[in-house]
Formats: sequence, C-alpha cells, structure tokens
Amino acid sequence: MTERFCAVLADRAALEVAGADRHAFLQGLVSNDVEKVAADRAVYAALLTAQGKYLHDFFIAEIGGAFLLDAEAARLADLKRRLGLYRLRAKVTLGENGDRYIVAVACGDDALSLLDLPEEPGAAVPFAGGIAYVDPRLPALGARLLLRRGAGLTPLESLGFSVDDGAAYDRLRLSLGIPDGSRDLTVEKAILLESGFDELNGVDWQKGCYVGQELTARTKYRALIKKRLMPVAIDGPPPPPGTPVMLGDQEAGEMRSARDGLGLALIRLDALVEAGGQPLTAGAARLIPKKPDWANF
Repeated sequence: MTERFCAVLADRAALEVAGADRHAFLQGLVSNDVEKVAADRAVYAALLTAQGKYLHDFFIAEIGGAFLLDAEAARLADLKRRLGLYRLRAKVTLGENGDRYIVAVACGDDALSLLDLPEEPGAAVPFAGGIAYVDPRLPALGARLLLRRGAGLTPLESLGFSVDDGAAYDRLRLSLGIPDGSRDLTVEKAILLESGFDELNGVDWQKGCYVGQELTARTKYRALIKKRLMPVAIDGPPPPPGTPVMLGDQEAGEMRSARDGLGLALIRLDALVEAGGQPLTAGAARLIPKKPDWANF
C-alpha cells in the first residue's frame, strides 16, 4: 500500500436528488440498482443514451433521506438537465443543497479501518456530518467522502491523513486502470463494458430496464467487446488524449488521460494478441499495456 493521504477532488461536485419518488425515478434511468442505496451503502452507476452510449458516471450515496450524486463538477449542469428531462410528474427535486458538500478521497495504509469501514465495495458510514464509503468500484482506491464544505479536510487530518493536491490519487487510479469520467470515456461514444463497468460494480444485471439497457445487455451476452480501456506504462513524453496508439503502422487504439509515466488507453484486443508483448507507440512515446488484476478480458 501507500502512505495515507487525503485530497479534495475539486473537479467533482454533488447533485442532490430528493423527494418521495427518488428511488423509482433513478431506478428507471441508471445502470445500477438504486434500491441498494442506503445510509450504509453507496453504489457506482452511469446514465446512458437510448443507444447505450456513455453520458455520465457518478456515485450515489444517501444522506438525510436524499441521494447525493458525486459527479463531474464541470458537467453537473448537464447531468441535472438530462435527469430533469425524465422528471415529468415524479415527486423529485434536483440540485437543492448539493453545494453544501465537497467531494474528497482518503487512501493508503489503514485508510478504511481508520474510518471504521470494512474492505467491502460501497460500504458506508456517517462521518463528520457527511458520509464516508468504500469506493464501490475497487477497495484498493480507498474511501470516498462527502464532507461539509465548512469543515474541509480537517476531520481527516485529525485521523492522521496527510493532505495531497490530488496528484497522488490520480496516479493511484491510473495504476489500477480506473477511468475518470469524460477524461477517459468519450461522451455519446463510449460503451460501458469496454471501460470495465461490469467488473467495477457499475452495472446490475438483475434489475429491470433502464435507459440504454438493451444495448448494454446485448454487448455482454453476445461477447461484442473488441476494445478495452487499460493502464499503460509510458516511456517518453505523455501523449495527449486522443493520440492514436500504433502497432507498427497499424492503428491499435487511442490514448486517454496520463500523468507521471502512467496512462490509460483504449486498445483493440486483437492488437494486443498481435503485439505479442512488444511495446505499442503513441506519438514519440512507447507504451506497455498491462491487464488490471480486476479485469476479466
């Protein structure tokens, strides 16, 4: 593991979904089972187009009888707008009071035990007037928190967490092959199962219908996945997102986010077989892809 650290994720924000119909409202829209969300459980989910393409991903936690969606701050207004299109006569309110919270992470040695959390994806406990929960995707990512804005990271510092600017967390999630919203998933183009949503507990196969469910299910049961998002070690200058990944003179994929010699790339699975372990290239850099331990491809 690593030294304990905490960080505010300034590029994340909370959207509140409240009202008597909040369960039924979200249940018919998102990829995971909202009925599992409670004061002691958070989930990871996505909102898709009708054609099953990625629009938003977020974490859903419950505080005080309302859902708080931890989502991309720069795209929060778009998420609220898209959810609002489906509200109709549902007894649901969107957005009120979400700005009372900041989104934070706490990672490293004993991070979960210090927060009285088991190593169980999504397990949640009240913390400092907000909530702390094990990252529903992978416990190795530590805990995510919604903290009262006025208190900041002080409650975590009092437990012995050092404060980081977010770079350490970015390196951690890249090393584990975890995508970060629209930095790594192309809006209205990405397919959930190419990005590991199934293995990362972002899809519930037993729940009823939701927007985009038909294509997502067909992709799984017909084994239509031809590309996968995966971590790569970068030898050379970090290629900008969108840089083609090459195997010789053949295009094998496309770069996504990168930092400090680590990155994510969407790579054709047949190109990995053809490469036979030899490095791929992207711009002036050589890439060495690695299959994450949690992935099934």
